[in-house]
Amino acid sequence: MPFYPLSVGVPELEWTMAGDRRGTMRNAELYAQDFYLWTQEQVALLRAGKWHELNCEHLIEEIADLGRSARKELRSYLEGLVLHLLKWRYQPDYQTRSWRDAIVENRARIPDCLTESPSLRPQLPTLLQECYPHAQRRAARQTRLPLATFPETCPWTVEQVLDAAFWPDSYSVHRT
Repeated sequence: MPFYPLSVGVPELEWTMAGDRRGTMRNAELYAQDFYLWTQEQVALLRAGKWHELNCEHLIEEIADLGRSARKELRSYLEGLVLHLLKWRYQPDYQTRSWRDAIVENRARIPDCLTESPSLRPQLPTLLQECYPHAQRRAARQTRLPLATFPETCPWTVEQVLDAAFWPDSYSVHRT
């Protein structure tokens, strides 16, 4: 059975009528079979003000996922930043341009995330605590240094980590 988005002008009555559960059934099937098409149909329904035809269960799920995705993106940049700061600090003889670039790039991306979702800013200390153990393990693996080389908790504050002028053992910032 083919699915037609409402936005292409297929008569709605075959699929959806006020108070008719067939529209909800179609939405659920479309969600499972063609996510992109489902999103476009939900947008068309929202724009048309057809609230009763929306697939609310999946819309709620997707909106919640958007929030989690924004938080996860911020956490990922923070983890990448801490990883490279650890490598910079604990392997000063191997500091490279790529490490410096990774630090600079991650520092640049974090404010972008916070501009899009300012309510995540108060979560930065928690995110730093959450991502540190993984960054610590990755640093140990990538540097081949013992895990015990790295502090058990993040040795820097959020302010230090995000400060473009902060480089652990900054005497070596100009090494390549």
